[in-house]
Amino acid sequence: MIIVNDLKPGTTFENEGNIFQVLDISHNKTAMRQMIVKVKVKNLRSGVINELSFTGGDKVEQAHIDKREMQYLYDDGEALIFMDNSTYEQIEIQKDNLKWELQFLKPNDNVLISMYDGSEILGLILPDKVTLQIVECEAAVKGDTATSAMKNAKLETGLEIKVPLFIENEEMIVVSTADGKYSGRA
Repeated sequence: MIIVNDLKPGTTFENEGNIFQVLDISHNKTAMRQMIVKVKVKNLRSGVINELSFTGGDKVEQAHIDKREMQYLYDDGEALIFMDNSTYEQIEIQKDNLKWELQFLKPNDNVLISMYDGSEILGLILPDKVTLQIVECEAAVKGDTATSAMKNAKLETGLEIKVPLFIENEEMIVVSTADGKYSGRA
């Protein structure tokens, strides 16, 4: 059990049948009443971010989240297949649960899979940045370089982003997985 006063960003806990990860925490103490602890959390099952309020001294159950490195093998149409690098065990994760992550995955990429209680799969943890190849991009327009002009580009995973004018077709670029934006050349 964890006392809510001791929660810190990154801590995971169970409350009312849900698993939460702490994003931010604030304590509000007045002289007339007990401390109120407001915790901004992310529900690890649904991805919803909200705020929970507790009274100082309340206790919550700590949730142990395992992270296992796995290799993305292929897409079978409805699910993505991953293989554990040490045991060669294969698991499936439904595509509907990985819409954002799918834009950054290529076959044979290594990712971290977060699991609760060793069996319930919560999702993928992508690296901060990934290297992807441009398969299609617009031609640069001469004289359009007075400011940091951008053009549209399509990547090998199907993701469409804006890139600087000097980037060309078939070039490898680095993309941020947090916001899906161009980060630099590879």
